[in-house]
Amino acid sequence: MVSRLNPYLSFDGDARQALEFYKEVFGGDLALNTYGNFGEPGAPESDKIMHGMLETPSGFTLMGSDTPPGMDYTPGSNFSVSLSGDDDTELRGYWEKLSAGGSVAVPLDKQMWGDIFGMCTDRFGTPWMVNISEPQG
Repeated sequence: MVSRLNPYLSFDGDARQALEFYKEVFGGDLALNTYGNFGEPGAPESDKIMHGMLETPSGFTLMGSDTPPGMDYTPGSNFSVSLSGDDDTELRGYWEKLSAGGSVAVPLDKQMWGDIFGMCTDRFGTPWMVNISEPQG
């Protein structure tokens, strides 16, 4: 397997809903494994996600899980997920879906560096940056 860099998101009990939402946004294959799948079938958190991975047709990989019992959950404090490229239609489509029901910090618009850029936080509290550059010719 090739080494890859991708975000890993932590959730406060709604990892399944969040990862299914991201699958609706980006498409692809979603694998979800619960704590119950890994040897704790009777535990209160057995239906929570221990590890989820979404692999999309565009080559994105997004991983996530519910915060394990006994660990603190602090949403959005130390990361953003960045989407960038030159496919205006594709990236605007992602922006529309991610920002719907969330909040927009920077509207998706032309910026001083020449690209179209925006920042939003989706309805699950995940901060996103979208940067659309001119196609490389």
